[in-house]
Amino acid sequence: MSRASHGATRVHDSRKRFVTSTARTDLLRIIGGFQASQAIHVAVVLGLADRLYRGPASATEIARMTGAHPDALRRLMLVLTAIGVLEKAAADRFALTTMGTFLRTDVSGTCAPMAELIGRPYFWRAWGDLVHAIRTGATAFDHVHGRDVWDYRSRHREEADIFDRAMASGTERFAEAVLDACDFSHCEHVVDVGGGDGMFLAKILEAHPSIRGTLFDQPHVVARAAQSAEAFEGRYRAVGGNFFDSVPQGGDVYLLKWILHDWSDAASIAILKSCRRSMNPAGKIVIGEYIIDPKSTAPDAAFMDLMMMVMNGGRERTRGEFSSLLRAAGFRLTSITPTATPLCVIEGVLDSK
Repeated sequence: MSRASHGATRVHDSRKRFVTSTARTDLLRIIGGFQASQAIHVAVVLGLADRLYRGPASATEIARMTGAHPDALRRLMLVLTAIGVLEKAAADRFALTTMGTFLRTDVSGTCAPMAELIGRPYFWRAWGDLVHAIRTGATAFDHVHGRDVWDYRSRHREEADIFDRAMASGTERFAEAVLDACDFSHCEHVVDVGGGDGMFLAKILEAHPSIRGTLFDQPHVVARAAQSAEAFEGRYRAVGGNFFDSVPQGGDVYLLKWILHDWSDAASIAILKSCRRSMNPAGKIVIGEYIIDPKSTAPDAAFMDLMMMVMNGGRERTRGEFSSLLRAAGFRLTSITPTATPLCVIEGVLDSK
C-alpha cells in the first residue's frame, strides 16, 4: 500500500470520528433536556423574566427580590444564559434575550404558564413512568397517582388553576387563526365546549358584534369567566356541566379546541354526539387539534401525542382518524385547514345520511 493511500485512510477515519463525536454530543444534549426544562420552570416560579424586563440585574439583586440563595441563583442564571434564555450584561449582570421575553407573564404568547405546568411534581412523576405506558398501553398518570388526571386536578385546585392558565396561554394566537380560517358572518350562536377561561369565545364575539356566545366547561372553570360575560352585555353566558351528559342547545357552531385529543376514540365520539344532539340542523362542528402525518410527523405533534399517552389516555390523530370519528358521531368532515399555529381547524357538518 502506498504512502498516499495510508494518508487517505487516516483522513477518512478522522472525519468519521468527528461526525460520530458530533452525533454523540447532540444526543447527550437531548438526553439532558430535562435539566433545561426544570431550569426554565424554576425561572418562572421565581418570576425572573418579570423582574428582568425593566433592565439587567445581578443574581444578588434578584436573590434579594425572590428570597433565593444568591450563589445558587447565579448558577441557575448561567445555565439559562447557556441555553439562550438570558445573556450576560456588564458587571456580572444578566438580561433577557428575545427568547427569554416569552417567559414574562404579561406578554402575548407567553410560555410561562406552560413552563410552570410541566415542572410540577405530580406532572414530573407521571412522565417518570413513561416506560409503563409504553409496555402496557395504559396511562402512566393513572398508574402513578391511582386516579385519572381530571379527578386528581379536581382534588388539587392549585394544580387545576395552573393547568387552566397553561391551556389559555396559547389560545389567543389560535383564536386569531380560527377567525382567519372560518367564516362566522352567518352565525348567530357559538358554543365553546371545554372553553376554559373563555378567551377563545371572547375573541370571536369581539370580531362579530352580532353573535351570541355560550362558554361551557366544568362549573369551577366557568366561574372565572364572569368578568368576560359582563363585558359583552348579555351576548355572553357561562354554563357549567359535563360534556358527556349534554352541552348547551341551539348553537350554530360548536367549538372544540384541544378537547378530543384528551380522550379515547369512544369518549371523543360521545362528546361529538353530545354536540350533535344540541346543535341546530344547519350547524357545524369546529375542532382545533394537531394533525398527525404518518409520513412526516412534526415534532410538536409527536411529542403532544406522547403527552396524551402519559397524562390522559388520549392521542393525536390523522386526517383519516378524524374523518372516522366524525362519521361515527353523525357528522361529515368538510375541511381541514392548516393555520399559522401548530393546530389545524377541522370542520364538520351534520351528515344527512
